[in-house]
Amino acid sequence: MSATDDLGKGLLLKADPIADTFRDEVKDAITQCTRPPTLVGILGTTSAPSKFYAEFTRKQCEQLGVRFVLKQVGSAENPELADGEGVEEAIVEANEDSDVDGIMVYYPIFGGQQDHYLQQIVSPLKDVEGLNSKFHYNLYHNIRFIDPKTLAPAVPAPTDDTPPSGTVKSILPCTPLGVVKCLEYIGVYNKILPYGDRAYGKTVTVINRSEVVGRPLAALLANDGARVFSVDIDSIQVRLSFSLLHFAHRT
Repeated sequence: MSATDDLGKGLLLKADPIADTFRDEVKDAITQCTRPPTLVGILGTTSAPSKFYAEFTRKQCEQLGVRFVLKQVGSAENPELADGEGVEEAIVEANEDSDVDGIMVYYPIFGGQQDHYLQQIVSPLKDVEGLNSKFHYNLYHNIRFIDPKTLAPAVPAPTDDTPPSGTVKSILPCTPLGVVKCLEYIGVYNKILPYGDRAYGKTVTVINRSEVVGRPLAALLANDGARVFSVDIDSIQVRLSFSLLHFAHRT
């Protein structure tokens, strides 16, 4: 078979071999904690996908050794209540509970700006989904590490993926990050190249520019050096890393 015969063919990936590495990393980290971390899930609707995702979260937490508490409010708690009723109060309560380490809210609830508002209520210190505007800013400005106490930008140009002393990695949306980990696994990223440039020379097309997956994924790939075409229903954009875009504006 010639090399040209493989052009245009997809590659089917099994997620478990990729995920197992990160599961083991999480389990090892939890053994060093003084107590199991607690994740609170907030379910405010009767949406079947949201209920399925909540149950999936529970099973994953049990396997990893994370304590999971599902807080059902609104129509999820009582069919006579409205969708989303009590979600804001549940978020505030979890923010203020020192025994809660992370918060996950199952969207969509209201949709649009109202869901965006709820995302900003979640404390950035407990936001495990990276939906807070602070993390969005870091993502689109290629700030990879933060001071967990102040959430201030840390070292702007790291040399590897080890957080500098006193910092932690900035939170990223899980689905776009999962796509990047799959690309790393199959060798799209060149480990010989410097950290932050390992997708250099690759051209990637991302179809859809949603704030949940498409746009963050395009930014992640561009920040790692790829040439990214971001395709949506009304336009095609070429995405550059923030550092390159900043350099282009200055020159």
